[in-house]
Amino acid sequence: MASVRKTLLTGSITFVVGLALWLFGPDGEIFIFTPSKVGLVLMVIGGLETLYGVYKSVRGKYVERTWY
Repeated sequence: MASVRKTLLTGSITFVVGLALWLFGPDGEIFIFTPSKVGLVLMVIGGLETLYGVYKSVRGKYVERTWY
């Protein structure tokens, strides 16, 4: 189950960092990227990773119960 916790933790952290960039990132461009747009992409990736961690935890519990 350490893998599930790791997936949930990294997804949550990625989402929070993306949210911070989206809310507090300057509107100006840094090199090529706009921090608010990068934040939005990180929020989507973090949300998907968190949902995948939830799926893995639910699926793992379901598989454990059906085998016993």
